[in-house]
Amino acid sequence: MTNQRYVFFLSDGTGITAETLGGTILTQFEQIDFKKTTLPFINSPDKARNTVDYINHLASQGSRPIVFSTTVSDEIRGILRQCQALFLDLFDTYLPSIEAELGLKSIHLAGRAHGLADARRYNARIDAMNFAMEHDDGQSTRDMAKADVILIAPSRCGKTPTTLYLALQHGIFATNFPLTEEDLESQKMPGSLNGLTSKCFGLTSEPERLHQVRTERRPGSKYASLPQCAYELRQAESLYRKLNIPFINSANMSIEEISAMIMQEKTLRRTQG
Repeated sequence: MTNQRYVFFLSDGTGITAETLGGTILTQFEQIDFKKTTLPFINSPDKARNTVDYINHLASQGSRPIVFSTTVSDEIRGILRQCQALFLDLFDTYLPSIEAELGLKSIHLAGRAHGLADARRYNARIDAMNFAMEHDDGQSTRDMAKADVILIAPSRCGKTPTTLYLALQHGIFATNFPLTEEDLESQKMPGSLNGLTSKCFGLTSEPERLHQVRTERRPGSKYASLPQCAYELRQAESLYRKLNIPFINSANMSIEEISAMIMQEKTLRRTQG
């Protein structure tokens, strides 16, 4: 029987950093069924004590929970550390060493990682998100030359979520354009992308995976049939190779992995402040 373990991501902010750090580490232990809970905005001693009570209650029912924490306040972190769990805190681990190296004390201000502390980067990400939404799936061709990257692929290969992730997470002006059956038969790029081939990046998939995804949308249709999916993917890969467009198979990849490979291939960098 698969082992189970409660995992908590605690933060005095959104909890995104704790989730990312802890979640990445836990992927290395596939034999454990982790029951994950994120508890954000623990920004007062009362909230911290309530959190400890909750974790201790679950700890009394089984295995010791694992806690990933990113709490800036020494007082709140001290309370949370009293929980009956394996307590791992990012600031405990790294902050003293960095302070010693820099010869400075940190400002101990919560909410800096995902707040509005860096207005320039925040605004750039919002601009990139607006661009991605306006141009999603080829619905607008206005200012296409402004794009840092244009994802192209047959329908349902993961273009939209990857585009939105690149925009929101990295501030990259990304958009996507569908390859229709006509494009694939003619082995030519859509006319709206003339002169923009150098900005393009292709996605493909496995026929069985694409068949499954399309069937959820249009069951029993030619669009979702396995032969049609296999045909479109073959033609797409042929087009990518013909025009020297880099591409990857997205079937078994997360949007984070897809985005990282696109950024590396296209030498794109996240927006900096």
